Order: sequence, then C-alpha cells, then structure tokens
Amino acid sequence: MGKAEAVDAYVLHHVSDGQHWSVLGLDLHLPPFISLHGLMVLIGAGLVYLLFARIYRRDEAVPRGVTNLLESMVLFVRDQIVYANLGEENGRRMAPLLLTQFFFILTLNLMGMLPVFVTATGNINVTAALALVTLGTMIGGGIQANGAVGFFRGFLPHGVPTPVLPLLFLVEFLGIFIKAFALCIRLFANMLAGHIVIFSLIGLVVSFGLIALPAVAAAVAIGLLELFVAFLQAYIFTMLSSIFIGMTLHPEH
Repeated sequence: MGKAEAVDAYVLHHVSDGQHWSVLGLDLHLPPFISLHGLMVLIGAGLVYLLFARIYRRDEAVPRGVTNLLESMVLFVRDQIVYANLGEENGRRMAPLLLTQFFFILTLNLMGMLPVFVTATGNINVTAALALVTLGTMIGGGIQANGAVGFFRGFLPHGVPTPVLPLLFLVEFLGIFIKAFALCIRLFANMLAGHIVIFSLIGLVVSFGLIALPAVAAAVAIGLLELFVAFLQAYIFTMLSSIFIGMTLHPEH
C-alpha cells in the first residue's frame, strides 16, 4: 500500500461506520444489531441522562460547579433561542424538546473530539433522524395549533392571484421538507468535513514521519476550531429548529 493509500485508509477508518470499535488499543467487535455510530448515539444519550439526572443538583440553593454551568447553558438556550423564536407560551411546551436536542447534539459533537469515541453526527443517518424529529414537530405542532385546515391554509400567501396559488402552495409545502433536509445536511457536512481534515493531517504524520510534523500543529489548530464548531453546530441546529417550528405554529408571521 502506498503512502497516499495509507492516509486514505487512516482517514476512512476514523470517519466510517462499522461493526468494530477501536478503544484503548483493543479492537472490539460489536453485535450485528448495532453499529459503531449507533453505539455512540446510545452512549451520548446516556451521558446526557447522567448529566441532568445524576450530576445536576436540583437541591442547591446557589448552583456551583457543573450544576452552575449546566443551568447557565439551559437558561441561555431557553431564553435566547426557544422563547425568542416561539414566545413564552409555546416556548414552555417546546423547551424540553429543543433543550434535549441542543445538549444531545453537543454531547455527540464533543465525544467526537475524544480519541476513544467517534463522531456520530458525522453520519447522515443520525442527523437525518434528528431532522425528522424537527419535521414531525413542525407538522404535528402546526396541526395541533391551527387545525388541519389552518395548517394547510398557512401555505397560501395572501394577496396572490388565484392562478398562481397552486404553484405557491406546492413550493411552500415542499419548503418544510427542504428546511428539514437543510438541517440534516448542515450538521452532517460540518462535522464530517472537520474530522476529515484533522485525520488527514494526522495521517500525513503516520505515513510520512517527521517530515510531516508541522501537520500536527495544523491539526491542533483545526481541533481547537472544531471545539468551537461543536458548540456552534448544536446552537445553529437548535436555533433553526425553533425558527422552523415557530413558522408552522404561527404561519401568518
């Protein structure tokens, strides 16, 4: 195998899904009913549960440590994202969903920064599932808030000539699916691309030795950028989800 092929194999090994998990020098073979990225999703869900059900201290009069950090993040997401886009009444109902989305995506993104884990949000199946949750909430919430007739009437703009209405209705209706698709692709592409760049630079060192050592410094710099992107993408996904849900709850706005 040539050096270029070795780099390709190194990168693909770290970003691909499969039935093997390389952890602490061990190559663990996963059972056929779960893949590596599926396992990361389960671990991420477990970590979020531990954070809020076990580590977060509800009985502290003055939050400290991890509790203070989590509470600050919860208040930021609730006030600056959920309430800002949905209003307080609808925001109270949607806050549990959107807060769960934010912390779940952030946890999966941060797990991908650790050598022992891989980035599940770099798998389009995972991001598609997250986007489908938003899509289902958009449709279900819109029908619950406005009724079935009112929900579909929201796709008909006011003051438009009648002959054009069928075309605009189709465009507006397809728009909710396009929004969900954009959520899926945005998160998937950003997380996958960043890790491909990092592992490509590290792969150069693995294949070419000390001559490619400057690539390590570049990988570290990009890794720090990826840490920022991990928070940014969780924020953007939650922000866009709240905006899209708000648009279906209040189509006249």
